[in-house]
Amino acid sequence: MVATIEETFQRPVGELLRGWRERRRLSQLELANRVEVSSRHVSFVETGRSQPSREMIVRLAEHLDVPLRDRNQLLLAGGYAPVYSESSLHSPAMLAIRTTLRRLLKAHEPYPALVVDRWWNIVESNDGIQLFTEGVSEKLLKAPINALRLTLHPDGLAGRITNLAEVRASALAALQRQVAGTADPDLQDLYDELRAYGAGDQPTSPSPAEVVVPMKLRRQGQELSLLTTIATFGTPLDVTVSELMIESFYPADEATAEFLRS
Repeated sequence: MVATIEETFQRPVGELLRGWRERRRLSQLELANRVEVSSRHVSFVETGRSQPSREMIVRLAEHLDVPLRDRNQLLLAGGYAPVYSESSLHSPAMLAIRTTLRRLLKAHEPYPALVVDRWWNIVESNDGIQLFTEGVSEKLLKAPINALRLTLHPDGLAGRITNLAEVRASALAALQRQVAGTADPDLQDLYDELRAYGAGDQPTSPSPAEVVVPMKLRRQGQELSLLTTIATFGTPLDVTVSELMIESFYPADEATAEFLRS
């Protein structure tokens, strides 16, 4: 069972660090070699026999690829103030980020593109998003709109996706990796919800001829085929920025490209 945030703050920093090390499947010796300390020191930190400095917590977290949000929690558990800011996307400090995102989204038109947060809630999108929102249940369009729920919910796009089993399997596998990488209980809840939509479905494998799993969507009597890519910001130092993902859709064939251009 994944610990809640309240439980996290009650646990010693060494115990939390051990959890992240085990999640990354590293031995104490492997982590020690990466951080350039002795395995004895790592052991002492994890068992509470040694109180790590703020710098040591940050170094260990970096080598364990701990998300910035969780690095702040490690620092709090160790008795230190967080070092990574968490700014609202609508704050003045984030103006450059908002401007960059909107330029990227606008430049991608007429193809759909959207920006989601850590929990797959849509925070920005371009006009192409109408391809996914038209005709779906109003309850799925209440803010915040969750991109994965919109795609896989029976009242969302699911009824128009002709290769739904493949798309669902791919999305759930990616989300499961994200849950494993973050230990986020809200993401686990989302995974459980989405998985329940397809209860009873038979597992499916993509066609051997396909190199990626496209989304095949019925629209106006035509089957559209879309490929998707995910991009993130490099070297972020803010929690909000580090969790943003830009999902861009591209036509997988000329017929889809022509439909979207028209």
